[in-house]
Amino acid sequence: MRGYLSDCDIRVPGSLTEALAMLSGEPGVWTPFAGGTDLMVVYNAGRLKATRFLDLSGLAELRGIQEEGACLAFGSLATFSDIRDHRAVHQHFPNLVKSARATGALAIQNRGTLGGNIVNASPAADTPPSLLAYGAELELVSSRGRRRVAYDHFHLGYKQMDLAADELVARILVPKPEGRSFHYFRKVGTRQAQAIAKVCLAAHVRIVDGNLAELRIGLGSVAPAPVRARNAEAALLGKSLTDLPVLAARAALLADMSPIDDIRASAHYRSVVTQNVLGHMLRELANV
Repeated sequence: MRGYLSDCDIRVPGSLTEALAMLSGEPGVWTPFAGGTDLMVVYNAGRLKATRFLDLSGLAELRGIQEEGACLAFGSLATFSDIRDHRAVHQHFPNLVKSARATGALAIQNRGTLGGNIVNASPAADTPPSLLAYGAELELVSSRGRRRVAYDHFHLGYKQMDLAADELVARILVPKPEGRSFHYFRKVGTRQAQAIAKVCLAAHVRIVDGNLAELRIGLGSVAPAPVRARNAEAALLGKSLTDLPVLAARAALLADMSPIDDIRASAHYRSVVTQNVLGHMLRELANV
């Protein structure tokens, strides 16, 4: 371990109001955290630059998973285990269940939070592609009030977000799918579990009269941030299940990615494998 706890100032606010007051009183000074699973990786590597932290893990206002009419509302402190074990999530959002199961070991799933997975802003995070595929919306809160932002507009670049220094992600709102739906999630890593994704693809399709009436595809590990595959979506939207333009969609997908070479995979590998995963998804879709 190469971090030094004596260098850190950790505060535990007693309420969400207190936490927001601290953030607004000294913008950019305090680093919020909850499960700390990503934070500890950086700390142990001796690369943690922040020294003043707000421990949000005890804030009941940010916990829970609630059904709210046409949406399921996830508190930002909902853990991967909460998601994995919740009946309504299984019923409406199987991709989120799969992505929660794909995130680390059980100990990580018990501590890691959905809000943390979003705000850590790793391009390789497991839940963001599923949230993109389901058209999620974030509710952000500060002492100034609340606002909502579509999740597919939240990530602005590598580790850059539409999140002010005095704001927290309070809730993640995900609309329940309507009608006939198709769900797909695939994570490609070195191992089946406890591995960072080399490629991740999640999709949700609403089918009407045998046609793709609504389609969203979320990608991970192939761009500076989690992204929608809008070009591939455009190539497929409105098409019949019996005549899906697989080759055109694969070609269009290349414009949705900007992969890099790193220790886990090459850019070429990521491009080819993401196209192959899309092809597999479309073959499954054609047979529903």
